[in-house]
Amino acid sequence: MDRYRRLRLIRQMDPQRDFEQIYRWITHYEFPRDYLHGTSTAFLRDYGVPRVSRLLDRTQEFERAGQKRYDDTVLLMYEMVREGTDSEHGRAAARHLNRIHGRYRIPNEDFLYVLATTVVGPKRWIDRFGWRRLSEQEAESLALVGRRMGEMMGISGVPGTYAAFERLHDDYEREMFAYDPANRRVAAATLRIMASWYPAPARRLASRVVLAVLDEPLLEALGFRPQPRLLRAAVHRAFRVRAALIRLLPGRPEWLPRRPEARTYPFGWTLDDLGPHWAHSRPPAPLQDGTPPEGASGPAQSPVPDAPRQEAP
Repeated sequence: MDRYRRLRLIRQMDPQRDFEQIYRWITHYEFPRDYLHGTSTAFLRDYGVPRVSRLLDRTQEFERAGQKRYDDTVLLMYEMVREGTDSEHGRAAARHLNRIHGRYRIPNEDFLYVLATTVVGPKRWIDRFGWRRLSEQEAESLALVGRRMGEMMGISGVPGTYAAFERLHDDYEREMFAYDPANRRVAAATLRIMASWYPAPARRLASRVVLAVLDEPLLEALGFRPQPRLLRAAVHRAFRVRAALIRLLPGRPEWLPRRPEARTYPFGWTLDDLGPHWAHSRPPAPLQDGTPPEGASGPAQSPVPDAPRQEAP
């Protein structure tokens, strides 16, 4: 398949109408690994904010079940968009995410920032290390998916354009980034998760590679020193070489989408599998733009009791 065929199609599309289709092409065909790399670094950015990292530190989710916590975050985003955010499945995933968050008192501005990292982080990673930069239509589609997710989560003041998401992201970091011991603890737990994906002899190097792509304000907030200049240069060059090689390959065929990897669920998953064990004891709350889910006023129910099992990728 022609490597640039989808890009030509995307440039003829209207993001306001086609943002979910463009998003699927970005995440499953054009930049599947780069999107996940960008999302992973976005998780680390969240920990530069003491108010966020202290909450995560108190839950001990990363210490007790770090891989599951990581997988669940990625998979819930995937499930919200898999059949469309306005599909029953997408809305069920949003309700499930909302009842997980409903246990905690989280300021709206923190929700906005975390949402912004999932839009800005992947875009910046792809522009920096991907085989090409994102087009304007692709950037706006990331923003519109983020806006729709934010609306379904009941977040107020969600930006409607990529530029607005980027301003919110950068302004928040300038104001809120600061070192706290909780930042380092949660970040170190996440680095251990990422390193565990590699053979034992390579894990220390894997952690240093992750640190080598982080900017100094974030490293300072997390309590880590910058990596040596030679290592940073080598890592950046390796990613650029990788991008050049991918550019020479044919595009991923339509019948072979790349779905999220889920080490926690080697045999597939359902919505019921995702999130902390206590989440299913909480009643599902209505979405801001919808009617109360069936059973909301009665005993707590799974949002989709008969949801088909998603096969492992």
